[in-house]
Amino acid sequence: MFENYKIPKELIPSDPRFGSGPSLIPTDVMKALGETGVHLLGTSHRKPAVKNLVKEVQDGLRKYFQLPEDYSIVLGNGGATFLFDSIGLGMVEKKSVHFTCGEFSSKWYKAHNRVPWIEAENVAVDFGKGIKVENRSDADMICCTLNETSTGVIVTDFPEVDKNTILAVDATSGGGQVPCDLSKVDLFFFGPQKVFASEGGLWIAIMSPKARERALKIAADDSRYVPDIMNWKTAIDNSDKNQTYNTPSISTFFFFNETLKRMNKMGYSGVQEEAQRRADLVYGWANEKTYLSPFIEEGQFRSTAVATIDVDDKINVGDLLKKLDSEKAVYNIDAYRKLGRNQFRIALFFNISYEDLEKLTKLLSHAIESEL
Repeated sequence: MFENYKIPKELIPSDPRFGSGPSLIPTDVMKALGETGVHLLGTSHRKPAVKNLVKEVQDGLRKYFQLPEDYSIVLGNGGATFLFDSIGLGMVEKKSVHFTCGEFSSKWYKAHNRVPWIEAENVAVDFGKGIKVENRSDADMICCTLNETSTGVIVTDFPEVDKNTILAVDATSGGGQVPCDLSKVDLFFFGPQKVFASEGGLWIAIMSPKARERALKIAADDSRYVPDIMNWKTAIDNSDKNQTYNTPSISTFFFFNETLKRMNKMGYSGVQEEAQRRADLVYGWANEKTYLSPFIEEGQFRSTAVATIDVDDKINVGDLLKKLDSEKAVYNIDAYRKLGRNQFRIALFFNISYEDLEKLTKLLSHAIESEL
């Protein structure tokens, strides 16, 4: 299918990148990095030029999320998935309960389930279904995912937990855009390659005093082995000094900071409102077309960061996406590979313009309807 399809020039987005990760990095931000010349890249992460950049990111996050003064912003290398193991090894005392609704929330559970000295319990729903997160008196950590990247399910309602329980939220593909009151969360972590339009290889953990105390307590326990690279005390001590334990990608911090400055001009609530406008556009389009339908049936669980849209089986989505990719018109909106659905998965991230999303929906409809 679509071998002879001609793409109308007026429907081609100004930027073809709509993937759910990594997100598009604006070209003007790339140019801005080049303009730093010899004064940033190639600098030790123990030197002021880089430490000041890290501090600017930390301060920007504190402002953006309006964090309580006693919350810590801890950073390290390895990406958010790296933290699945680090959290199990160094922050769970006896038991974690995981509320899973997709590939990545399940991956977090599996990581904890492999740690021999803790118990991990999985509370799961079918992929594509929403999930209600609840407190559990028999667990010292409740684990949930703000935005399930694989399916486009969000969780925005979090339980109250007691003083001995950590509420941990994986915010990888939704943090900064999907609503969340961080004052109710003890551990909120993500990578900057999604909403914050940077590159991978960095993790950010926003920690309440309770989470910080738990991490330092376990790190002081010599009977529990944790690799140095995953040691929370090491990460906390370095982050308090505006640096990472080992050498980071400076460009990742630079891109992250540039997007964060833009987001702070709009504010967290403004970014959420704009995200909802993008989501309304894409889900509204899916509801209007007979050959489309939102994968997530329950409206309250539909993501405002990653939209998953099922396509009628008469249309071969793979063929369409190959055509659009070959013409350099649209990149990376295929379904999550393990989901195996005839589906579009479209990022709604902050740096993707509403106008380009409009063009994308019109282009996809034009192409599909040319084959019907």
